[in-house]
Amino acid sequence: MRLTIFLIQIILAILVILIIIIQQKGTGLGSTFGGNIGFYSTRRGAEKLLFNLTIILAILFILASLIGLII
Repeated sequence: MRLTIFLIQIILAILVILIIIIQQKGTGLGSTFGGNIGFYSTRRGAEKLLFNLTIILAILFILASLIGLII
């Protein structure tokens, strides 16, 4: 059971990292290393979906961590 929770945590952590990298504004990965600063706009479409998915995955990761502590 502990191994399963541990693997779920690893998968969730990797997914959260990848989704955060995808969300970076600007020109792809260039903005990760100091891309241009644009103006703020509201989230629409895929950007809103990625934002909500990040929140859900982060909550799932926290819950998996808490379950891992209990078990």
